[in-house]
Formats: sequence, structure tokens, C-alpha cells
Amino acid sequence: MSTPASQRITRPSASNLALAFVLLPPDKRASMSALYAFCRQVDDVADETTLPVEQRRSELAAWREDIRLACSSSQPRFPVNRELQPVIAQYRLPFALFDELVCGVEMDLDIQRYEDYEHLDRYCYRVASVVGLLSIEIFGYRDPACRDYALALGQALQLTNILRDVRADAERGRIYLPLQELRRFGVTPAEILGCHYSDRYGDLARSVADRARGFYQAASRALPAADRPTMIAAELMGTVYWHLWRRLEARAFNVFAAPHIRLSKPHKLWLVLRTWWRWTCHSKAPNYGCG
Repeated sequence: MSTPASQRITRPSASNLALAFVLLPPDKRASMSALYAFCRQVDDVADETTLPVEQRRSELAAWREDIRLACSSSQPRFPVNRELQPVIAQYRLPFALFDELVCGVEMDLDIQRYEDYEHLDRYCYRVASVVGLLSIEIFGYRDPACRDYALALGQALQLTNILRDVRADAERGRIYLPLQELRRFGVTPAEILGCHYSDRYGDLARSVADRARGFYQAASRALPAADRPTMIAAELMGTVYWHLWRRLEARAFNVFAAPHIRLSKPHKLWLVLRTWWRWTCHSKAPNYGCG
């Protein structure tokens, strides 16, 4: 029996999102694997810089149309979307959110600079918070305030990603840190593109990190007590990214000279066990945003 396409995409991934699936029951784990595979596929299309921009744009348009078919009970062409279709039907996942996600990855085809937080927040919403909004439908929740939780946590995770990946993005000519903030701290785009660390850059990164911390804290406050048990996978993601945030902080956010900052497998395993234990003990202490 052949392995489902979504599992072939998810299993080799070292993604923190894929890691969080281990705490889910088998049926929800399979559903999240299908959702993750879709997210991974469209993101890979946008990031395939060996292909012309217009070809990537055309491929993303094909993915948008195919997921529209999956959401409308028609027959999608792509194997990943065929596996995702029953998940869409079971949890009533709306096409509008998938469309927003595709719009988000399309932004990377055209935009290499963000003027201010208003524009960056829109990007973060599309590529991160939207995934959270889709995920909580699969996890299951009772209190509508869970949507505010997903929105805030998505912003926190994406800002942490941005701080971690400044060097990798600069090597592709991209700067996600808002230009307005660069000017405020006296950092030029050329310094970032040249991977030049300075105290001024450290202050800039700290400011962005403080904004991320605020979103972590907002997510922790927004999570309804009644829905904590079903949000264990999301809480694990928040915990993993928060520890990544703290590692960046310990390095004064210098991602230019040192190796790529990541958490080791033993560290992640410890966080999985810690999150499971806190869930088992019904702990109400914050998992992130403090300390």
C-alpha cells in the first residue's frame, strides 16, 4: 500500500509545525498532516528561485484553483488536495482562508521590503495566523476567543521566524524587518544585505523581539481555559518558538556571524515531554512570553 502524499511530505520535514503533530490523536494527526502538506507545497513553489517569477505565479494560481475545487466538492487534480478534501469537508475549512494563504506566499514573488508594521502584519497574518485559524478548526474548540489566540500566536511565531532568518533572507535580497524601524534605529538596508552586525542592529532586533513577546503574551491571555486541552499541539509550537526566541535573545540577535540558530532534537524532545506533562497536570502557567 503506497504512502499518502501528505505523509511523504511531512515525515522528512524538520518543521516545528510537523513536530507538534506527535501530541495529537491519530485522526487529527492525519488531518494536520494533510493541511501541512498543502502549506508546504505552496510555500515551496514561491521559494523555488530557480524558476522565473511568472512561472511560479502561474503554478500558485493552479494551486489556488485546485484548492477551490477541493472546497467546493469538485474533483481536485493534485494528490495533496485530494487527501485534504475530506478534511476540508469534515471541519468545514473555508476557501477564503486557503486563498489568503496563497495570497501570502504570492507576496514573496513581488515584495522584498516592508515599509512598516501595518504591511508586515498583513503578511504575517496570511502566512502564519491563517494557518493557525485553519488548525484550530481541526484541533476543535468551543470558545470563539480561540480565534484571537490563533491570530496572536501566528504573529508571534512569524516574527520569531523573521528574526531567525534575517541572514538567509538577506542572501536572497529580502528584508522583512520594517524599513520604518530600520530608519528609527539608524540601520541601513545595505548593512543587513551585507550581513553586518552592530549594536544598532541589536537594538532594532530587540525592538522587533519585544513586539513578538507581546504577541506571545496576548496569545497566552487569549487562550480560553475550556479549550486548553485541545490546543496542546498549538501550545507545543508556541513553546518551541519561544525557546528559539530566547536563544536568539541570548545571542543578542546576532544571526550574521554564527551558525543558523535552531533547537537541538534533544531540546525539542524535552519540550514535547514538558508540554505533555503540563497538559496532563492541567497546568495554567504560561508556556511562553515570560521569564
